[in-house]
Amino acid sequence: MKKHAIGIVTLILISIFLYSATALCLSDAYKNNIYNPGNLKPIDSVLKVHIGDSAPDFSLPAVSGGRISLDQYRGKKNVVLSFVPAAWTPVCSDQWPGYNIVKDIFDENNTILLGITVDNIPTLFAWTNQMGALWFPVLSDFWPHGAVADRYGVLRSDGISERALFVIDKKGIIQYIGVGNINKRPRLETLVRELEKLEK
Repeated sequence: MKKHAIGIVTLILISIFLYSATALCLSDAYKNNIYNPGNLKPIDSVLKVHIGDSAPDFSLPAVSGGRISLDQYRGKKNVVLSFVPAAWTPVCSDQWPGYNIVKDIFDENNTILLGITVDNIPTLFAWTNQMGALWFPVLSDFWPHGAVADRYGVLRSDGISERALFVIDKKGIIQYIGVGNINKRPRLETLVRELEKLEK
């Protein structure tokens, strides 16, 4: 229990650090390319899946090449799907690099993260290269446009996805859904708590 409490405190401190440090670490050229869409409607979609459902399978092209399907991890790894609205926007550019710092927590809980956005591969290639190396696959839900986001019920009326997290166990069952305010980054400690439940 004490170890768990220390871990949560550490995560909170990491979250605070990330909000300030990420901006300082980005090059001026990169920061100048970030588009600020302003304050958006917090949530603009209706979920089509629920906790306890089988997660809809998909196959999407990866920035690293080839295609990745959800089904390839069934029976092998837990999966976190991280839908983000758009490349080259402030919160998205802050959220994904933050997962690099807590990679060991994903490893300890036998979990792979899949980053998904409706942008095309060339856009994602340029964006992720500017962010720096990410340890997880980045997938394009560009065509048919937003089909996977729509299947999960997180495609917004303007064609971008919600900022959403789905935690899926090794059997392919959805164990957690977090569709938060699109203008804010999800809390790391919430995700970590959900991951730890999977391995109990």
